[in-house]
Amino acid sequence: MDRFSQVFNEVPLAEVHDLAARRAEEGWRYVQILAVNTEEGIDLVYSYMKDGLLENDTVAAVGADDAVPSITDLFLEAFVCENEIHDLYGVAIENIAIDFGGMFYQLAEKAPMTVVSPEQLAAREKAKKIAAAKAAKEAAAQKEQVAPAAPAAVAGPTEEEIQAKIAGLDPEKAAKVRAALEAKAAKAAAAAVETAPAPSAALTEEEIQAKIAGLDPEKAAKVRAALEAKAAKAAKTEGKGE
Repeated sequence: MDRFSQVFNEVPLAEVHDLAARRAEEGWRYVQILAVNTEEGIDLVYSYMKDGLLENDTVAAVGADDAVPSITDLFLEAFVCENEIHDLYGVAIENIAIDFGGMFYQLAEKAPMTVVSPEQLAAREKAKKIAAAKAAKEAAAQKEQVAPAAPAAVAGPTEEEIQAKIAGLDPEKAAKVRAALEAKAAKAAAAAVETAPAPSAALTEEEIQAKIAGLDPEKAAKVRAALEAKAAKAAKTEGKGE
């Protein structure tokens, strides 16, 4: 064996026993079964080793109503982890060769490893809020990208274009044509300015949430107030300008 390596595989619950049988037939050594409590359920990680390679077969989100087949008929030593997972996580494991019937540990409460503390719950809620704020920020950025662009400024005719139009005219008529062209260009430019949408200084609720994500309530309130005050001041300034 030159060096150690490991890989992780996603495995359906229905294939746990068949995969263990193949492992046993191929000479793999059972290492452990790891349980992880997640919001979706209990993840089970079956680890086997052979020739320096550690294969971790992961069954995700095992629910309270799911029946997990025991692998102790193939790897008897797995009875320890299977009894632990049953007692600590409440996972129903069927046909354990050495089954303690829920008495592997003397516990004060059932499935204690599935109990979520207030601190863990707060951390999860905070993570959800940060994720939601991030999504809102990304959505706002995409919205800005697809927002219609302001109409391009209307450019008047260049001097070369004017000269081309008045070429060959007598001076008096040429002066009148030039004046008419310049007046028309000025009128079009003024109309474009009037119809162009004014930029909005106010932030959307999604943008505000993105800026205060992860802050404690007091600081978040101060930041929100500052943003709203800034937007109000900008709007007032725009109103005076009009």
